[in-house]
Amino acid sequence: MFGSVAGAVGRYYKIQDGTRVQVVGVVEDGKYLSVTEDRPPAMFLPFLRSPSSQAWLVVRSTRDPQQLAAAIRGRLRELDAGLPADIDTWNNLLDVVLFPSRVATMALGVLGMMGAMLSITGIFGMAAYSVSKRRRELGIRLALGADGKEVLQAALGRAVKLLALGSAFGLLLGVLATRVLAFIVYQATPRDPVVLAGVVVAMALLGLLATWIPAQRALSVDPAILLRDE
Repeated sequence: MFGSVAGAVGRYYKIQDGTRVQVVGVVEDGKYLSVTEDRPPAMFLPFLRSPSSQAWLVVRSTRDPQQLAAAIRGRLRELDAGLPADIDTWNNLLDVVLFPSRVATMALGVLGMMGAMLSITGIFGMAAYSVSKRRRELGIRLALGADGKEVLQAALGRAVKLLALGSAFGLLLGVLATRVLAFIVYQATPRDPVVLAGVVVAMALLGLLATWIPAQRALSVDPAILLRDE
């Protein structure tokens, strides 16, 4: 509203009920409803202006949490024996807040593993079928003295092209899906280059392995048997 911290401190603005409020300090933006939300603008009002039946006290210490909690409870009893207090550690509070995101991450991880298994199975089946339909051709190539490396490249050529095409489409869909993922999983960054590159490399290696096995099996067969194959 005022352009800078120095320009804001000491200035006035009106809240919804028309009351003029003076800015006495500026703090860092925070999150208040969900860990996946954007940091919304917020204001903090004095306790006398906005009274509440609850108050929060944040304590940072290197002491053992249990000992610190006992010390805080003892001090609160000295102030008011009937004052109710609920003391918890920051890690425990974060566990509660992050529970939905962690469950979503685990569920998405399981679905991702299942999707990878289905992809590998499909690639393996496609490669095996493609090589089986070219067994006679591969036998002729071997019988005519073709190098095993060249025959292997010929057997893998179509499968590799399909793998590259599928990876390109999958990468595009993955980039679009990361926008949705960022709203579900805490600290999931849309278009994270490390994650996207890792997925592409992993699927490419698994795809090449799945295509190499059927082709290698075909090349290990005697060319005479391949020539007789119908």
